[in-house]
Amino acid sequence: MKKHLSLIGKLSLILLLVFVSIQFIGFIDPQKSDKEEVIDHHYQEHLEDNYKVFSLPTPHHLTFCGQEVPLEKFGVREKLDRELLVNTYWHSNTFLSFKRSHRFFPTIEKLLAEENVPDDFKYLALVESGLTNAVSPAGARGYWQFMPATAKKYGLEVSSEVDERYNLELSTRAACQYLKDAYEVYGDWALVAASYNMGVGGVNKQLKRQKVDTYWDLLLNQETARYVYRILAVKEILNNSEAYGFVIRTKDLYEPYQTRTLEVDSTVGSWIDFALENGTTYNVLHTLNPWIKNEELINKKRKTYEVLLPVNE
Repeated sequence: MKKHLSLIGKLSLILLLVFVSIQFIGFIDPQKSDKEEVIDHHYQEHLEDNYKVFSLPTPHHLTFCGQEVPLEKFGVREKLDRELLVNTYWHSNTFLSFKRSHRFFPTIEKLLAEENVPDDFKYLALVESGLTNAVSPAGARGYWQFMPATAKKYGLEVSSEVDERYNLELSTRAACQYLKDAYEVYGDWALVAASYNMGVGGVNKQLKRQKVDTYWDLLLNQETARYVYRILAVKEILNNSEAYGFVIRTKDLYEPYQTRTLEVDSTVGSWIDFALENGTTYNVLHTLNPWIKNEELINKKRKTYEVLLPVNE
């Protein structure tokens, strides 16, 4: 008898829930769903009429450091296409590349010319760091992403007080020396660029193992395999901005810093006070001189540092 009553109770509860559901559904405006369908339809039409994403044509001709890129060689055009797509449709990053390159390229171009290194290597610096004070997971730092040992090998100070990997002029000159040394090995700028990512030893090993003599024929790890193509893609987009859909007004670009130079060859007890005494702030001082690591400089060896200060602060 108890089981029978319990079953009746459960059935009653189910019927009650069904009744409530039916009542609730009755409150729904049947025309509302129709209106939403109309809105969705118009939205879809608007989307199709106004939003389009295009597949990009790859260039018919491309050079790197004056050397022809073999676009018709197996796989080359597709690898370039990938990097053009990634960098074109990664809008925020590419816009920042335009803006920052306007600020820093004039200095880098001047130094590359002085060091007799092809101008195209300015795009390598952009790919490496985004022209920011970047730090890689492996410990590479600065505009040209030097590891500590390589930085010291090419004359950059990396100490508890100073990290010249963040000095644009000095690190660019160090990078130029590396690139020229690598060119002595390869006589080919694409392999030089690959070695900047993988190391001369790594590239040499793969050339010997695979019995080829060009970057375009090598099977490499994913990062190095994409590396030169990324440089090429950035070069192509920055030099043909409107063809890739980027409309940038001159006033949107970041202007080069207007600076004056002050030589420091002694102890600086406080960079904060130093900045204030020279008419600026510690924030501005560090922005212009990111190689300064601490709030003081002991400078036991009395080395001369060139400190950049704003012209009109």
